[in-house]
This record gives sequence, structure tokens and C-alpha cells, in this order.
Amino acid sequence: MTMFQFLLTKPVKQSLYISASLILVIVVPLYLSLNSTAPAPKETSSSGSEEKSQETPMATNTFGVKVEKNPTQSQLTELGVTTWPKWECGPSKFPWSFTATETMYLLKGKVNVQVDGHEGSFEIGAGDLVVFPKGMKVTWDVIEGVNKHYSLEK
Repeated sequence: MTMFQFLLTKPVKQSLYISASLILVIVVPLYLSLNSTAPAPKETSSSGSEEKSQETPMATNTFGVKVEKNPTQSQLTELGVTTWPKWECGPSKFPWSFTATETMYLLKGKVNVQVDGHEGSFEIGAGDLVVFPKGMKVTWDVIEGVNKHYSLEK
């Protein structure tokens, strides 16, 4: 009998089993739940106070195109989106040049956009508020029929 086997008497073994069981049943799930569901810290303004309780959507800038996913209703109202003209298009693929800065809000559809001079593409779709700068040339690949409001900068 080795020294280690001698130290592991029946009461010591039972204690180790109970401890290991408690760790597996209580501690590990608790640790995992705290680390996987912890909310992200709230952003604060430069003054240190919290921003509005309603989360602000995050805008991304891809190849010079600003895309904001699901802007708030108050933001859309402030922009007057429902007063903008509408445009529709079925599935198709075509080149397009923006002769003015265009802001659009997609009501439905899905478009794969490739910007001239850049490799790769990005997708825009229903619920996106998108700003294309004046002079940009793109290829629109309309995957799902589009219905959008749009505004041209004057």
C-alpha cells in the first residue's frame, strides 16, 4: 500500500466526493451563469451621467456608408422619414451612382451592396437607416424586393 492510498481513508474519500459534487452541482453552473449573462456596462456621457434609459442603436460605417440597425421611432419621427418619397424594386442587380447624399430607411427587403473600388460587400435590409455619400458608385444586388423611404441632400 502506498502512502497516498493510506491517507485516503473511507471518511476522507467521502468528504472529497461530497466536495467535488458540490463544486460540480452548485459552483460551476453559478459561475457560468454569471459570466454568460452579465449585462454589458452602460455607456455614460463625458459628464459621467448615464445616457437615456432607452438604448441608442449603434451605427456602423462600411466603405464610407453609414448603416444604423433599427433606429428608434423617435429618431425616425425627428427625421420625418414617413414624409420622404418611397421607392420599390424587385429582385435584380444593377450599378448605381449617388448624385447626392442619400439617406434611406428600408421598410422591407434585403440588398447586398458592393462599393466600387473596394473588395467585399455588405448587406442592408428592413429596419436599416442608411446614408450613402454623394459621388459613391455601387452595385446593388437586390436579394429580396425592396420598399424604402429616401431623402436626397439638397
